[in-house]
Amino acid sequence: MTSVTATKRSGPDDPHGGRSGRDGHGGQGGRPRRSWRPGPSGPPPRGKAFGDRAAWFLVLPALIPILVLSVGPLLYGIALAFTDAQSGRTRSTQWIGTLNFQDLLHDTLFWDSFRIGLVWAVGVTVPQFLLALGLALLLNQNLRLRWLARALAIVPWAMPEVVVGIMWRLVYNPDAGILNETIRDLGLGDGRDWLTGLATALPAVILVGIWAGMPQTTVALLAGLQNTPRELHEAAALDGAGAWRRFRTVTWPAIKPIALAISALNLIWNFNSFALVYVLTSGGPGGRTRLPMLFAYEEAFRYGQFGYAAAMGCVMVAVISVLLAFYLVGRIRGGEDR
Repeated sequence: MTSVTATKRSGPDDPHGGRSGRDGHGGQGGRPRRSWRPGPSGPPPRGKAFGDRAAWFLVLPALIPILVLSVGPLLYGIALAFTDAQSGRTRSTQWIGTLNFQDLLHDTLFWDSFRIGLVWAVGVTVPQFLLALGLALLLNQNLRLRWLARALAIVPWAMPEVVVGIMWRLVYNPDAGILNETIRDLGLGDGRDWLTGLATALPAVILVGIWAGMPQTTVALLAGLQNTPRELHEAAALDGAGAWRRFRTVTWPAIKPIALAISALNLIWNFNSFALVYVLTSGGPGGRTRLPMLFAYEEAFRYGQFGYAAAMGCVMVAVISVLLAFYLVGRIRGGEDR
């Protein structure tokens, strides 16, 4: 009798006696209130895990070529810089530590090529940007046949660098080139051999570099100009601002991020130039146009010094990494200021 009474008094919701109430603390019967406290984290939902795996499968076709063709050779080249690797199937490769980098510190020819590379990169990038900015501002106006002018402006960009080099070699030809023929027709002299002269070779090559790379910069800046609201220009004009003031206060702030990005990329690309200068001058005359990439190419494939050439490549990668670091720090600080 006692056990039956105890069973009636203690229901299934409360083993210690007293039926659980609606609020979970006693009272009349009912379902306990749910707790809204976060529970322990469990495994991710099955659909989310499947989505993550599917995303990796979609990325792999683009990731594998990058790893195989870019990251792999880069790591191999860094390792090769610490060896005495040379051409020849019977030669054994030995680990020599930092000896190649020590030799580079005393290699005046390499540092001369490095100086020429900086002159080339800056000499191409700065005029290229200024001319491209002027052309982009012109193509952004409501001109007749603007579509044709835009199409013609990107023609040099569509041409391979080898074709551009061959074409400009014909332009600079000392006997039948169009440049010397024009000089003779105008009575300004007999012309000269532009690509073999010690004083004219580097400026002539820089001119070709400006012409070949200007369309890319023009397209990028033109895209930025077209995204600038016209209402801002109209409001500035109503306030009496002239063309220069509108450019300085409206146009330039709008395209400044694009201008900085494309200028940094152009500086890096120009510093790493190879094909265009190789076709035009092959580094001559007398090394006046021998860029660092050309110097490393000659050391590797003309003289067979693969380890030494790899050390040069590591130095160039380090310089480019420093330039990228300065650019990224500037972008981050600019974003914080805004």
